[in-house]
Amino acid sequence: MFKFLHFLHHKRKPVLGALEILKYIGPGLLVTVGFIDPGNWAANLAAGAGYGYSLLWMVTLSTLMLVLLQHNVAHLGIATGLCLSEAATLHLPRRASVPVLVSAMAASVSTSLAEILGGAIALGMLFDMPLKIGAVIMLITVATLIFSNSYRRLEKWIIGFVSIIGLSFVYELSMVTIDWGQAAAGWVKPFIPEGSMLVIMSVLGAVVMPHNLFLHSEIIQSRQWNREDEAVIKKQLKYEFLDTFFSMMVGWAINSAMILMAAATFFHHAIPVTELQQAQQMLAPLLGQSASAIFAIALLFAGIASSITSGMAGGCIFSGFFREPLDLKDNHSRLGVCISLVFAAAIVFLISNPFKGLIISQMILSIQLPFTIFLQIYLTSSRKVMGKYANSRWFNFVLLLVGMVVTCLNIRLLMSF
Repeated sequence: MFKFLHFLHHKRKPVLGALEILKYIGPGLLVTVGFIDPGNWAANLAAGAGYGYSLLWMVTLSTLMLVLLQHNVAHLGIATGLCLSEAATLHLPRRASVPVLVSAMAASVSTSLAEILGGAIALGMLFDMPLKIGAVIMLITVATLIFSNSYRRLEKWIIGFVSIIGLSFVYELSMVTIDWGQAAAGWVKPFIPEGSMLVIMSVLGAVVMPHNLFLHSEIIQSRQWNREDEAVIKKQLKYEFLDTFFSMMVGWAINSAMILMAAATFFHHAIPVTELQQAQQMLAPLLGQSASAIFAIALLFAGIASSITSGMAGGCIFSGFFREPLDLKDNHSRLGVCISLVFAAAIVFLISNPFKGLIISQMILSIQLPFTIFLQIYLTSSRKVMGKYANSRWFNFVLLLVGMVVTCLNIRLLMSF
């Protein structure tokens, strides 16, 4: 009997391990929202409509690079107990940290502009609502969700939004015929069709985003731990990677689904797509009114969810100026959230062309992104900052290579604008 009970005890361990892992799933999904936002929708629909399945490899490559960068910046949060903004303020001279963090706040505002615009466009699709009124409704909705909920509740809201977006695209894909052979080749075989470089760079620029790097280093600390215990830190690092990898794969699947849907509908019928409204309008005759409505509903949830995370990123960056962590009950954090969201909504009232507004927002992100990436690499490779958890030489080389690739492509994207 004793041996039998001992056997059952050991058989149950994997189950308990799996349940334990689930406790750590969440922070990565908040980051995932940032690269299934309205800017990604535009880039992915353009990729699928213009080039079929041939650019799916870019989603794979950019997601793998994102896993490395997000894991590395989460590593900073776990090892030091600081977010990227706090670490920059503490470990860099003010003449270096202030310009970088000011530019990061501008990038947060720029990101919020794209997210609020996307949500407002979705409200226009669903209710024929004017863009500016939609932007105000988005601002009120997002601010209410952020300031009336604790972080854990926000996390649950975001997981719910991501689930709705994912299920929406599962439904869309169930209505079309996918050439899975071509899709499988497209995911792993790099191919650059003539005239596709702008779209390729747009897909990359829409996946790797500055505000996500700041936010991930902060929210990973929501899983409280004893930083004095080395075994606990190592356990956190292990589960963090699982959370990051799983969440990035969810984002990879949703971004891929966008391209697959566009390839099977618009590319198959030789219909070019340049705007979100056009895509929604063209889905109705191709797949029916239900597909068109679900597309708009998913876009609305994507806009709300990504606006929440961009606003939180603004609070994280701004509070870092004062060497404080993100705390949605603290005035510095609240002010950072308001700067990100209110300034973004105000800019909507100043632009006459929403599509041009999205382009300008992407330009700002392209300019700022290299500064954030190399700030992160500098901090995580420093033994003064990270102690024995500093990057190894090999991993640092890989990060620098990723940083150089992302920087070069974003510079080309900026020049193309």
